[in-house]
This record gives sequence, C-alpha cells and structure tokens, in this order.
Amino acid sequence: MATQATTAQRSFPLLRMAIALQTLTVFLQAVSAGLLLTSSYGETLHSAGARVMYGASMLHVLAAVLAWKPGGGPLRPVWQASGFLVLASVQVVLGIAHVPAVHLPLGVLMFGLSVLALARRTG
Repeated sequence: MATQATTAQRSFPLLRMAIALQTLTVFLQAVSAGLLLTSSYGETLHSAGARVMYGASMLHVLAAVLAWKPGGGPLRPVWQASGFLVLASVQVVLGIAHVPAVHLPLGVLMFGLSVLALARRTG
C-alpha cells in the first residue's frame, strides 16, 4: 500500500510544479510585504503579487483535479488545494481590508502549509 501511495505522489509532475509555484509566490509575497514597509513601489508589487499568488493557488486546484480524475490519483490533494484556495481568498480579503493582525500570521501559515505540501510531493 505504501508503494502505491509513493507511486501516485511521484507520477504527477504538474501537481508538483503547481505546488512549487504556489510556494514560491507565497514566499515572494513575504518579500514584497517587506518592501511594502520600506519603499514607494512596495504596495504595487505586493498587490500584483497577490494576484499571481491567487492564480498559482487556482492552478494548484486544477492540477490536483487533473491528477485525481483523469490521472487516477487520490482525492486528498484536491481537498488540500481547495482549502489552500479558501485561505488565499481570506488572505486577499484581509489584505484589502487592511487587517494586518490576521493577514500576516495567515500568510506565515500559508507558507508553512505550502512548504509541507511540497515536501510531501517531492519526498
């Protein structure tokens, strides 16, 4: 059974790439948040990065669905990707509403979850 799970995890390179892109974009959002505090162009960069991060989260959902339905993979990555997209949606709303007390910790949580998902896919 463990061999089947390992084989299923390693046989979907699009899913791994989507999670890697998502992880990178969430990390770059942390970098642009620092620039937001220190430069005049930080707000523009952070706003554009939010759109890219949200798109990467949607790509993650699409890749998980493709790995599951036509690819014969497990359903769990679809639920995880969908949950991450919900978190990304909340994150965008909190950012627009300027609620940093929740926006920043949620960003850290999202980065940790994305790194964990990436480690599970590559390990």
